[in-house]
Amino acid sequence: MSKSKKPNAKLTLLALAISAFGIGSTEFISVGLLPLITDDFGISLSTAGLTVSIYALGVTVGAPLLTALTSRLSRKTVLLLVMSIFIVGNLAVALAPNFTLLLIGRIISALAHGVFMSIASVIAADVVEPNKRASAIAFMFTGLTLATVTGVPLGTFIGQVTDWRMSFIFIVVIGIIGLISNAILVPSQLSKGNPISIRDIGKVLGNIRMILILFITAIGYGGAFVVYTYVSPILEQYMGYSPHAVVIILVVYGICVAIGNTLGGHFANHNPLRSIFIIFVGLALALLGIGFTLESPIIGLIMVLVMGLFMFMNVPGLQLYAVLLAEKYVPSAISMASALNISAFNIGIFLGSYIGGFIIRHQSLAHTPLYGFLMVMLAAIVTLLWLIFDNKKTLGSQISFCIKKK
Repeated sequence: MSKSKKPNAKLTLLALAISAFGIGSTEFISVGLLPLITDDFGISLSTAGLTVSIYALGVTVGAPLLTALTSRLSRKTVLLLVMSIFIVGNLAVALAPNFTLLLIGRIISALAHGVFMSIASVIAADVVEPNKRASAIAFMFTGLTLATVTGVPLGTFIGQVTDWRMSFIFIVVIGIIGLISNAILVPSQLSKGNPISIRDIGKVLGNIRMILILFITAIGYGGAFVVYTYVSPILEQYMGYSPHAVVIILVVYGICVAIGNTLGGHFANHNPLRSIFIIFVGLALALLGIGFTLESPIIGLIMVLVMGLFMFMNVPGLQLYAVLLAEKYVPSAISMASALNISAFNIGIFLGSYIGGFIIRHQSLAHTPLYGFLMVMLAAIVTLLWLIFDNKKTLGSQISFCIKKK
């Protein structure tokens, strides 16, 4: 990367942040639109929930495979290709004449998601001085944070006052602005990364510790989505809030998510595994609290916001621990390990939203918090057992060392 391009670093990061805002908004925008989509297509709430789970499945497949397939292309080319796919997918959703085509559009846009997350982080780090890389990546991720705080509620509001399709047109416009910004502001002379092989998937999945962290990520993160996917109907049907009030609640919820994500990164710096366990327990208790306070507008709402606080708090710790394990056990496949953990997050979203829909079909919406609680507690228990095993192993090594020393 030539030094002449360094003065444009701030504009490059701004272009990436705009794209991240669009990517982040589209992932969960249908959460606030489920009642509208249900009414328009005459489908059940659980079927409408597929707009979340199918998207997650698309990211799950797209993140590792497309990251590997595009690793030999220039990074700017991949970025522009990804944003073009993103725009096409969301436009297909906005124009879909039936629910099946809507889901196909969601899959198309999801394929862009995982690749963008990996490529944008690398570009952000590449356009600044080495001592500013962490700050550059953090700035790029502000787009995702803003999407949680404002993008999803704004998209929901647009859908309520006009039509749910206009919410996806809004996302398309953001995508076009992001594409143009990337084409103009992202320099072409970016350093090339090392080629990634699909065989690296086998290396990661062949290690028991890597499988374990992927399992914990999927089950623990996914538990919250048993409830979050259907949070709008929960707020409306059980807690009595109007659709417009739900928009405001989603804004506050997004602020709680942003705070939790920041705190989670701080907590995970010293002992990520212990932090993961404690945060999962907090999330599980919040989900259980929602189940017990469904009929209470005030306490129930507080429990929903507490869920928001804990919901993304474990994301930095889980991603960090996956990378740390990869560095130790599969050092030749660190990039793939990171991509697979992104897939694990989305497997969790898929499982959570699908299980939530299954519960609604066969039991009721009111039962979703209990099943979310059980999923998160399972992840917490596995994490606790891992902690105990590692502590015993460390203690055993220390005792053995002392004996040999004597």
